[in-house]
Amino acid sequence: MNKPLRHIAIFCGLLVLALLLRDNWIQYVRANELSTHERNKRVTIERYANPRGNIIVDGRPITGSVDSKDPFYKYKRTYINGPMWAPVTGYASQAFDANQIEKLEDGILTGNDDRLFFDRTMSMFTGDTKKGGNVITTLKGAAQKAAFEGLGKKKGAVAAIDPRTGRILALASTPSYDPSTFAGYHDKDAKAWQKLEKDKDKPKLNRALREVYPPGSTFKVLTAAAAIENGKVGDINAPTDTPDPYILPNTRTPMVNHAEGCENASLNRAMEVSCNSVFAKLGDEVGRDNMAKMAEKFGFNNGEIDTPVRAAKSVYDTQMDRPGNALSSIGQFNTAATPLQMAMVAAAIANDGKLMKPYMVDHVTAPNLDVLEKNEPEEMSRPMSAKTAQLVQQMMENVVENGTGGKAKIEGVTVGGKTGTAQHGEKNKARPYAWFISYAKTDSGSPVAVAVIVEDSDATRDDISGGGLAGPIARDVMEAVLDAEK
Repeated sequence: MNKPLRHIAIFCGLLVLALLLRDNWIQYVRANELSTHERNKRVTIERYANPRGNIIVDGRPITGSVDSKDPFYKYKRTYINGPMWAPVTGYASQAFDANQIEKLEDGILTGNDDRLFFDRTMSMFTGDTKKGGNVITTLKGAAQKAAFEGLGKKKGAVAAIDPRTGRILALASTPSYDPSTFAGYHDKDAKAWQKLEKDKDKPKLNRALREVYPPGSTFKVLTAAAAIENGKVGDINAPTDTPDPYILPNTRTPMVNHAEGCENASLNRAMEVSCNSVFAKLGDEVGRDNMAKMAEKFGFNNGEIDTPVRAAKSVYDTQMDRPGNALSSIGQFNTAATPLQMAMVAAAIANDGKLMKPYMVDHVTAPNLDVLEKNEPEEMSRPMSAKTAQLVQQMMENVVENGTGGKAKIEGVTVGGKTGTAQHGEKNKARPYAWFISYAKTDSGSPVAVAVIVEDSDATRDDISGGGLAGPIARDVMEAVLDAEK
């Protein structure tokens, strides 16, 4: 072979070798990446080639699948009471992907999870349609309905937890949306999506998990626990050395009270009428670092609370100055919390100081209903001793019996609560948020802890209060859970 031909042969051989290497690289090394790539339409086509499994509440599906009459995307997702359940399910759309449980449990719901390999293999031999598994939630339908209907046209959110286990019982957010309206791949679905995207009220935002707010006076239960745990208060009925007005440390700014009789008020009395001065002073005495440690035991500053949907990080500032810490101790300044976080605070107090990890998926099953994975209750932390928790319970129960939380009373049931009216906006001129956190106790313990926030309402600014707006919603949710427990 002459020299030019030999060079051409070697060059062609190198090209073939490069092609083989590239082909193997794509087929083996990058196979999984490419097969699951968001721009690979075959993934979406395959995802909707068969009916999805269902998300289950109270033993009944709140989702479904229908033939979409589309030549590529055969089955479309449907939802029962979609707006009510959207904060739980999320959406599954042929055009706009999926989120929340629909996304996180997609492998189970489509039947593509490796644990369903045997079912997939058998369907190939039997000719049966491939089926997805099911996701069984911890939610209670009656509690969710009470939360959603209680919020009504108001902008806000509700989170309810079983303090004994951490099971999420209700998770409502308003305004909401119907995931069915954009589940397909047609022009009307695209228009529905764009309308939601442009809506200034952000109906797709899961306010119960993904929005943070100043918690206002509901945070005072945490400050009370910190004061007792750090030895700043021994007797909750003894007078505190609190002047009125109380001047914020290192400033000339007086702390404003909105109640009478706050001078030297006992911790119990200060909780009953929500004295800002007493809790701001106690927060300063406990100190920023100890306040932050207590908040973090409850879940603040933790950006990895998964339910399995990840909750936004609630914040207690670890770098602020003394006046900032005093203001944060009454739930203002830089303090921010999700409704789930404040439900966790109420739950830990109700559970004698033990905080259970919140979760809303009880178990997942194969199409034949075999359990593939089950979540068990898991202790998350111990923010306070049982003795401290019981003292805070006494104060919260007094708030409902004699103080600002009277509208949360339930006949024959011990209820503890704390109201909050959180100021926000430039110079606190925006309409305040109305908060209420609470728990209900029975002989078997506390079956429910609730946090409610109402962002806005038809009430005038002066009439906005946690007890008046959020308290009745919390009461209805607690009653729904108690009725279901009977």
